[in-house]
Amino acid sequence: MRNKLLRYVLSCISVLFLSIIILLPLMNVFIHALEKGFTFYLNSIFHPHTISALLLNLTVALFTVPLNLIFGVSAAILLTRFHFFGKNFLLAIIDLPFSISPVIAGLIFILVFSLEGWLGNWLESKGFQVIFAIPGIVIATIFVTFPFVVREVIPVLEASGDEEEQAAFTLGANYWQTFFFVTIPKIKWGLLYGVILCTAKVMGEFGAVSLVSGHITGFTDTLPLRVEKLYNEYQTTAAFSVASLLVLFSFLTFIAKVLLERRIGETQK
Repeated sequence: MRNKLLRYVLSCISVLFLSIIILLPLMNVFIHALEKGFTFYLNSIFHPHTISALLLNLTVALFTVPLNLIFGVSAAILLTRFHFFGKNFLLAIIDLPFSISPVIAGLIFILVFSLEGWLGNWLESKGFQVIFAIPGIVIATIFVTFPFVVREVIPVLEASGDEEEQAAFTLGANYWQTFFFVTIPKIKWGLLYGVILCTAKVMGEFGAVSLVSGHITGFTDTLPLRVEKLYNEYQTTAAFSVASLLVLFSFLTFIAKVLLERRIGETQK
């Protein structure tokens, strides 16, 4: 009886907390997005500047996610399969974006790549602009998101051990054969999970991107920046309409995460 009562109380607390903090605010986004009608909503999300922001988000994800994937797998294998001086330092560096504010990250890249920075003038002389351009957005986003893949792959590699790889080497497989036919199948679920989290973070990143982008409408505005700009211009309904796109993407990410976890559970039975 006591256990049932405790379960009921904890369930009520959880549901109440999630409803107030998550569900009600998310519902409120769609309520405000549709308060001027569905036509206004469609006009807001199909506005040329909104489409441009969405395409920029997808472009940044197209560069950021594969680069983080390559780095994440490489760093995870290095950290779990080799012993070397500075290993703990490398782990600390990988976790650095979790502890540094994205705004600070944006300031760092401005100090490095702006015209008054260390590399800005040299890059500008070569015709390559970083700050207030797409490369700066990509670099800042990579900095914020690179721990996600590696931190999901490391526990999988540690739990699986290296016996299968050693057996493959013993049977005559080279490194690349072992990597593609032994290591990748073992870490595929952790890899997919890391990619999902990384992509979600890329689509919603605001702080670092806000500083390095320059807020150039139609060129360096991502969806989160577009929402902020519309809200600051007192176009509240349009801002909520664009924000609903990010909420919908969050739902898709959540569904992908649930399906992946279910699939992982089925394979472990």
